[in-house]
Amino acid sequence: MKLLSLFLFLLVLQSCSGKKSEAKIIETTSEVAMKENRQSESDNFSREKIASLSFDELEQQYFQNKTDTTYVINFWATWCKPCVEELPAFEKIASDYAGKKVKVLLVSLDFPDKIEGQVIPFMKKNKILSEVVLLDDADANGWIPKVSPEWSGAIPATVIYKKDKRKFYEQSFTFKELETEIKIFL
Repeated sequence: MKLLSLFLFLLVLQSCSGKKSEAKIIETTSEVAMKENRQSESDNFSREKIASLSFDELEQQYFQNKTDTTYVINFWATWCKPCVEELPAFEKIASDYAGKKVKVLLVSLDFPDKIEGQVIPFMKKNKILSEVVLLDDADANGWIPKVSPEWSGAIPATVIYKKDKRKFYEQSFTFKELETEIKIFL
C-alpha cells in the first residue's frame, strides 16, 4: 500500500512538472511597449533610501516646527491593513494641498531590516509620493506618550499640528474625514 501511494505521488509530481515549451507565450510589440511603459512609471515612484530615525531625531526634525505649515504625521506599517487602506487619503491630501502649506509625513513602524525588502517595494507598488521615514526606536514605551499621552500604541495614528495647535487621532481616516480635520488648522 505504501509503495502504491509513493508511485501515485511520483506520477502526480511528474505530470505537474510538464515542459513549458508546450505552452509558448508570444508577446507582440505593443505588449512589450506597454510593459516597458509600466516599468518606467513604476521607476518614477521608487525610493532609493528611506531615512531611519530615532524618536529624538523624528521629534527634532518634524514635531517642533513653528512655521505656518500644517503638518500631518501618520504612523503606519505595511502589515497594518487599516493603515494601508487609508494611505490613499494621505496621498490625496498631499497632492490637493501641496500649494497650501500642508506637509504629509508617513512614519513607518516596520522593522528596520524590512526597508529594502518590504517598505520600498510597497511604496513603489503603491506609488507613494509623500515623504516616508522609518522610526527605528525600540523604546516604544518611551516615545509613544511623547507623541500623545492618549495614544495606546495602536496604529494607524495621526498627529496634525500647526505652530502650537495640535490634535492626535488614534483612528483610520477617509479622505473627507482627514480633509475636515486639516481644514481646522488652515
